[in-house]
Amino acid sequence: MEKLERRMRQALIKVDERVARISKMAVVEKSKKMLQKLIEADRRKGSKKAEKPPAAVKMLQLVHERVRNALFHALRLVPLSCLRDDGHGEVSFPASASASQRTETEDVGGDSPRRDLELDAVPRPRALWMDMASCYIPDHDEDAFFCHPAAGVIAVADGVGGYRKRGVDAGAFARALIASAFAEARRAFAAEGSGAPVPVCPYALLRGAHEAAARSLAPGASTAAVVSLDGATLRWACVGDSGFAVLRGGRIVHRSTPQQHRFNCPYQLSAADGGDSVAADADVGGVPVVAGDVVVVGTDGLFDNVFDVELERLVREGTELGMSPQDMADDIAGTALQVSLGWLAHSPSSTCSTESWRKDEDGVERFYSGKVDDITVVVAFIVSSI
Repeated sequence: MEKLERRMRQALIKVDERVARISKMAVVEKSKKMLQKLIEADRRKGSKKAEKPPAAVKMLQLVHERVRNALFHALRLVPLSCLRDDGHGEVSFPASASASQRTETEDVGGDSPRRDLELDAVPRPRALWMDMASCYIPDHDEDAFFCHPAAGVIAVADGVGGYRKRGVDAGAFARALIASAFAEARRAFAAEGSGAPVPVCPYALLRGAHEAAARSLAPGASTAAVVSLDGATLRWACVGDSGFAVLRGGRIVHRSTPQQHRFNCPYQLSAADGGDSVAADADVGGVPVVAGDVVVVGTDGLFDNVFDVELERLVREGTELGMSPQDMADDIAGTALQVSLGWLAHSPSSTCSTESWRKDEDGVERFYSGKVDDITVVVAFIVSSI
């Protein structure tokens, strides 16, 4: 009994440490401010009750649910909300297989800060599928992306900011590219009928989307990354510095290679002909994946601010805490935002830039600063349906 109590105390200490780290994250601080605004707004409406305002209660319930599940996982217990008793006292399905339904949002224009397209569809039976979620933190609002859980496809695009100086909407081509890619993925999924799922080829998807976006004469240019799950293989097609990483056991087993002419000058797609503005120049390939792997897809707003070793740490800690794909995406994007705003931050972009250098403690000149940019992060858990 003493050993059990000692182990429980040790587990609680670890939980306290993790909760303390989480409470300092930028995303959590942002949530606190949102909650405070909700409370103040409800008070201004004339609520004189001693109870918490309804909007604030909903926010607190969401936070409570996430923290409670994290504590259960840290103590190696199974959250009650993730269990279903089949009458024999056994769990009918694992917690990792319970994916929340998603609402389809087709936002390819307008004034909304989000440029995501998610389909409300239940993945068709397959050995492996992706439970995915996204987080988008806009700066100039020039990123675009979509998630199609049923087809197992993720695509992100980043409008080239240089066009902004010419008075052009730098995100226009990225949005056109993603809208076309989403339409292609949706058609491919619908064409499957009742038969076995037909995997979407990311290269064909990107090429078709590029041709459609070019025909629309959308201004600007964009980088892009498309990944899709084909059985037990994750296939990709990437142009520029938007990319992805596959992590297994908290370690990166594959990382896409950025395509750049020089620092901050990536390969790009546009309506213009020739050069690297053709999807045929995309980096394509495939890598084997297994249940339990984590796929992180993002634009350069992520990879220019978060080192691979830091990404590994975030995924490893998120897995230990039992985070959902949404929680992990929020955590990773929040970390990237925190680094991007840090004048003294040491980031991947700072190791390549020569704009501002300072000597560190060892007398070595380094550039210290994050890169302020739109940040798009999509996290997908590889889940077995068997």
